[in-house]
Amino acid sequence: MMTTADYIALVFFAAIWFCYARLLQSSSFFGRTSLTHAMRERRREWIYNSLRRDLKMIDTQIMAGLQNGTAFFASTSIFAIGSCFALLGATEKVDAVFADLPFVFHSGHAVFEMKVGGLAALFGYAFFKFGWSYRLFNYCTILFGSIPMMRDTEQDVIAAERAAERVIRMNIIAAGHFNEGLRAIFLSIGYLGWFINPYVFILTTTIVIVVLTRRQFFSEARLAIMDAHLPSNLHLSPIPRAKPSTDGNDSSEGL
Repeated sequence: MMTTADYIALVFFAAIWFCYARLLQSSSFFGRTSLTHAMRERRREWIYNSLRRDLKMIDTQIMAGLQNGTAFFASTSIFAIGSCFALLGATEKVDAVFADLPFVFHSGHAVFEMKVGGLAALFGYAFFKFGWSYRLFNYCTILFGSIPMMRDTEQDVIAAERAAERVIRMNIIAAGHFNEGLRAIFLSIGYLGWFINPYVFILTTTIVIVVLTRRQFFSEARLAIMDAHLPSNLHLSPIPRAKPSTDGNDSSEGL
């Protein structure tokens, strides 16, 4: 039977998940822009940069990479759900192992099965997020195909920018669902603490949220995206292009 501490830990888990999601939806945290919000601007730069080139193979490769990453996590979530059902079939064996471990609160088979069911629900939520994100990235690829060539862009800049904005919005929405699915995967690590006892559950959940918050607002990756600390030895002058030689060979000196 679940104790009062179990209910408190479960409510804490849901509340801190909700608060963290709301935090990422805000524009800043202590005056710091999150890594997710900073990447939105980089996505916009990428799509607008594609308007200035006709060869868009690089862009399609990026789109394919985003889809492949989403498909990987979707399939991983399916395997995790299957593992949870397999765990339900071996409840007595696993429960016997946990019962012999120190600091583990033994609450019975019913509570153990309910915990496993909650873990499966977490992975199910992640799968639906990844599956929807994969579909949206597919739509994003189709929308990207509607971006005009450079000549057509110069003739109608407004139409080209509208096409680019559609791709940007769809890409940001798809990335948002992907991040929510990935967040569920991360929080499932904290959820595992509940199998020991509710106090460990609270501790592991807090640790996961602290790590995620640090990565979003205080990490080196965020500084790299924000261009906060640029090196002093940047090449600010144009890089000279090698001129073809008079004998027809395009050899360059110093190579």
